[in-house]
Amino acid sequence: MMSSDIQSTIASFTSIEQALDYFEIGYDSQFINQYRIELVKRFNGYLILEKPQDWFAARRALKNAYCKIQRSRLDKTTRQACRGCTTCQRR
Repeated sequence: MMSSDIQSTIASFTSIEQALDYFEIGYDSQFINQYRIELVKRFNGYLILEKPQDWFAARRALKNAYCKIQRSRLDKTTRQACRGCTTCQRR
């Protein structure tokens, strides 16, 4: 029952910022403007791979998408930490 509630909530969002705010994930507006399409595609992909059962599972999917894009931008030859990812757990 809870699963369909969270899925309908996610479906009602008209922007990725609404999703980030709903899931209480801090974000950099400039980053969102630059990587909006990639972030939306990755988040939707994670939701397709595993249907979120609750708010926490859906939040985890969005955080993973945001973090994945952040990490993919880092220089592979240095040991750099995420910069704009305000809620990153991989520091």
